[in-house]
Amino acid sequence: MLKQTILIVDDEPSISQTLEYALQLDSFNTLSCEFGKQALDILQKQSIDFIVLDVGLPDINGFELCKKIRQFSNIPILFLTARNDEFDRILGLEIGADDYVCKPFSPREVSTRIKVILKRLQSNLPTVQTTPRLKSNLQIDLSKASVIYYDQVLALTKFEYQLLTLMHQRPDQVFSRTQLMDAIWPNSASLERSVVTHITSLRAKLKNNYAQSNTIKTHRGLGYSVNSKNN
Repeated sequence: MLKQTILIVDDEPSISQTLEYALQLDSFNTLSCEFGKQALDILQKQSIDFIVLDVGLPDINGFELCKKIRQFSNIPILFLTARNDEFDRILGLEIGADDYVCKPFSPREVSTRIKVILKRLQSNLPTVQTTPRLKSNLQIDLSKASVIYYDQVLALTKFEYQLLTLMHQRPDQVFSRTQLMDAIWPNSASLERSVVTHITSLRAKLKNNYAQSNTIKTHRGLGYSVNSKNN
């Protein structure tokens, strides 16, 4: 079995070296760099399975780097932050990070979180290749991780794609925020606000393709569903 490769982006050698040692003990390959630009270059040239990203980099804020990465990749990202501020934690998750760890931290905890996230991502989506249950203008091809709505491809983030796919598999079923949190962000410190943010963004992208879209229905006090009758 091929070893998975973790990219550590942190300008403190003591942190990078400690993490590399812990991850290598858990049978990961590791790469490290100090600057955001280096990380972008590495991602364009090499196959990386996971990124451990420090928020405070010398050349670019880690949040901004995450946004840049999300423009071309859904690779899982775990933030390292020296601040235990709720706003920063929520911001990191809302722009596409999978988890975060506050400094000081245990390298073993980071390694465990990485393994949990990778395992979840491998098993999170259904194994079928397409989702043909709805005869509508919404088509999802799981083999290509693509969504076509009214003959146009939707550019979705990883979490938007996972939310839409989950609800599309069970049309008209109402999913509570808690159910969506457990399915998309299990064992995470993310808040229910993340569900609202991603649903709002997803609905806006659907309406951008078709202004009268009511694919995602809000059931006040209950949750959300994908409408099987009028998409």
